[in-house]
Amino acid sequence: MENKTIWKIDPAHSEIMFKVKHLMITNVKGEFRKFDASISTSNNNFSDAEIEAEIEASSIFTNNDARDNHLRSADFFNTENNKNITFKSTGVQRSDDDFIVTGDLTMNGITKSVTLNVDFGGIIKDPYGNEKAGFSATGKLNRKDWNISWNAALESGGLMVSDEVKITIEAQFIKQV
Repeated sequence: MENKTIWKIDPAHSEIMFKVKHLMITNVKGEFRKFDASISTSNNNFSDAEIEAEIEASSIFTNNDARDNHLRSADFFNTENNKNITFKSTGVQRSDDDFIVTGDLTMNGITKSVTLNVDFGGIIKDPYGNEKAGFSATGKLNRKDWNISWNAALESGGLMVSDEVKITIEAQFIKQV
């Protein structure tokens, strides 16, 4: 059996953010503030990485209390019935310092496959002797695939909220000893 190393996310140096078009003219940004993630791998190039993540759905933050409460409601994330958003990788393809990571994203009680483009920032020791690995990930998804479909028609045509959601993740992981 292969010996695997576990890397745990450092939430103080990581962010899970999203952006969605509002009124068809600007982007509104938000983030999730409570999450956990780990990577299991047999090497430091992460070519065989197995990734798992869990996000507390109610930790959504867009800098507007009324909007955040609406996003927690049954119109969107239904956090009363769906406490967590989870991700489990199903495949990792590596090319130089980049990866294409596919995995199962479960949100609002629905699981669908997603693909993330991931840049590997490298590995370094911090001033406290911890070995850390850095990653930046981006992706897009259609929120309707997870039955998150609330919207409002605009008088000028179009919709209040776009279906496409852009995801950006900045993540530092700490090697576990």
